[in-house]
Amino acid sequence: MNKLIDHTYLAPDCTSAIVNRICAEAIAYEFHAVCIPPFFVGQAAKALSGTGVKLATVVAFPYGYAETAVKVQEIRRALEGGADELDIVINLSAVKSQDWAYVIQDITVVATTARLKGKVSKIIIEISELTEAERDRIIAICNNIKPNFVKTSTGTKGGATVENVSYLRANLHPDIKIKASGGIRNKRSAQALVEAGADRIGTSSGLDIIK
Repeated sequence: MNKLIDHTYLAPDCTSAIVNRICAEAIAYEFHAVCIPPFFVGQAAKALSGTGVKLATVVAFPYGYAETAVKVQEIRRALEGGADELDIVINLSAVKSQDWAYVIQDITVVATTARLKGKVSKIIIEISELTEAERDRIIAICNNIKPNFVKTSTGTKGGATVENVSYLRANLHPDIKIKASGGIRNKRSAQALVEAGADRIGTSSGLDIIK
């Protein structure tokens, strides 16, 4: 299970000391990655250098309504700082406005920006905020663009349910992996999500899960 966990701290009270602790824990327990705010990417990159633990950060977090050009700049800065994986929030305002041309362009550009640098893109769809029609449309878009991952949620609004993960696995292209995030606090819930099809678990309770 430890190899599936993105050891995460994205709360607004994050500090340098917390980032150091998160990185040390990820190294000690051999988690797949840490996921921390963009402000701390450089610090975390130094702490994780040579350890094999990947560094993930977020883009347009948590609402996704930054313009595409701003997201691209965030991605580039994160990659320059040493990030390996980008958890990128879709533009929920564009989705709710039914501006599907913009949604397609936005996801295409950010996923391509990461791909061209050989890095991992995870498109956060905030599934609990979507209608069934919106959810289906976004999955169809992702199947066409093929980011590395679709992520259930930012973690601020839940979304990491067996039902949601099962839906994603049944409808996403087989090449697209799934990251479950939001309220995963124990081994039982994490295991259920993995069995439903999750390839990665985003959680701030990684130690509780593996212990």
